[in-house]
Amino acid sequence: MSLPVVDTEYMKEIDKARRDLRALIAYKNCAPIMLRLAWHDAGTYDKHTKTGGPNGSIRNEEEYSHGSNNGLKIALDFCEEVKAKHPRITYADLYQLAGVVAVEVTGGPSINFVPGRKDSKISPREGRLPDAKQGPPHLRDIFHRMGLCDKDIVALSGGHTLGRAHPERSGFDGPWTKEPLKFDNSYFVELLKGETEGLLKLPTDKALLEDPEFRPYVELYAKDEEAFFKDYAESHKRLSELGFTPSSSGSKVIAKDSVILAQSAVGVAVAAAVVIFSYFYEVRKRMK
Repeated sequence: MSLPVVDTEYMKEIDKARRDLRALIAYKNCAPIMLRLAWHDAGTYDKHTKTGGPNGSIRNEEEYSHGSNNGLKIALDFCEEVKAKHPRITYADLYQLAGVVAVEVTGGPSINFVPGRKDSKISPREGRLPDAKQGPPHLRDIFHRMGLCDKDIVALSGGHTLGRAHPERSGFDGPWTKEPLKFDNSYFVELLKGETEGLLKLPTDKALLEDPEFRPYVELYAKDEEAFFKDYAESHKRLSELGFTPSSSGSKVIAKDSVILAQSAVGVAVAAAVVIFSYFYEVRKRMK
């Protein structure tokens, strides 16, 4: 399918969709599953073959029926409510925007979102997403294939601060944190505490402690939430743009808006200076 034209009107639709997603996610308390949808659409990317990635293909029954995507039809249906209001927006953009909004409305960092992703009807074969039963070598195989690094692996794992595992979807049960609808650094804090009754720790979670390259990031993020938020926002943006190169039209629209704002600011400053100069001129004139 062709690339969307990211012009001023498309950007306006993105802003409207963002507001609709914010309201829907807050009303449905569905931030965790919306974030999972965004990750699972993007996480199929293969940098070697340039296939998969955030292209909206997860809406295909062939793909959302994969075992790793159990339950995601719920999030897809939620997104359809927004898509019906903003049909011009691609599914690829919509799903990634939903992930960004899910993080923001639950108290997480703001993530820079650039639209313009192309939709695809071609789904990759099953098996490209992480297997929660595996260890460090598997995590590296999966994320390095996407083009992501060790820091990305740990930072993105911190997204488990949201939500819980469901036995009918993954075979695991329970939340990772005590406040599963709040995005913070508690995933790492709980991870370092060890086993806690009622909280989940998957083999892939424990792998972050066992690996000497992963563990320093866990310790950093547990003590410094600001560092985690900064790295998470960067890693999430990278994940959401795998295989995606923003079009020049979109960049021009954003740049044009920035120029207009800058010109407006200069205009206000000049006008203010003229008023002030005139005032002092009149005062001096009267004093004479």
